Order: sequence, then structure tokens, then C-alpha cells
Amino acid sequence: MKIEIITPDKKVYSGDIRSVRVPGRKGSFQVLKDHAPIISTLEGGPVIITDEQDNEVRFEITGGVIEVKKNRIILLADAVIQS
Repeated sequence: MKIEIITPDKKVYSGDIRSVRVPGRKGSFQVLKDHAPIISTLEGGPVIITDEQDNEVRFEITGGVIEVKKNRIILLADAVIQS
């Protein structure tokens, strides 16, 4: 899967990943390969990415929107702090 994390100021992260866990409005959820298409609003909280080498990358977002379609993920965040 490919992911891009973007804020109004810059592209924060881009790469191939195995999974991502995000803070949805009704609770956190995980996106894995071949996930059904979805658009969801996000609360403030942690975004946890597992890359193809099983390394974990963490970000803290203040809110935003995620779109998943055909193994491509775009996360538009209000603001991001890498933790």
C-alpha cells in the first residue's frame, strides 16, 4: 500500500506500508492491504504506521480526513507532530 500524510503546509510522510492505525471519530481503526474504499474524519490522536520492514513510525495529529481507495491512502491532517 502507499500512503501520503499531508498538512496545509507540507507533505509529512510518503511511502509503502503494511498498515496504518488512525484515530477515527468513533474510535481508532486500522487499514490493511485491500481495505474497502472509505473516507472518514479523524480526531486528534496517534497515527501509527507499520512500514514494509515492520518498523513503526508514529505521528500525533490534531484532526483531519483519511481516504482509502485501491491500496492508496491519503491522510489530510490539520497539523502533525512526529513523535
